[in-house]
Amino acid sequence: MSKSSPVKVAEAKASPAEKQKSIDNHKKAATHFEAAAKNHLDASKHHEADDHHKAASSLIAANGHQISAREIQKQELVSHAKKAMPKM
Repeated sequence: MSKSSPVKVAEAKASPAEKQKSIDNHKKAATHFEAAAKNHLDASKHHEADDHHKAASSLIAANGHQISAREIQKQELVSHAKKAMPKM
């Protein structure tokens, strides 16, 4: 078994604007995930009340929030990955 040395990555310093954008994106993603969780809880309550139409509507809303949150996460992952790439 060979032991490889860890890749040293020079951390790029983010500008104040980049830092704020990242903070805002994390907050936006969290807000969407919280809304998705609420919609899922609402869907379960609607199912318990045998109101499957409202449950489906809540599920669709939850899915929309999850998609939005994942898009924001993807932007952040790409941004962080670009900064973490080793210089060649």
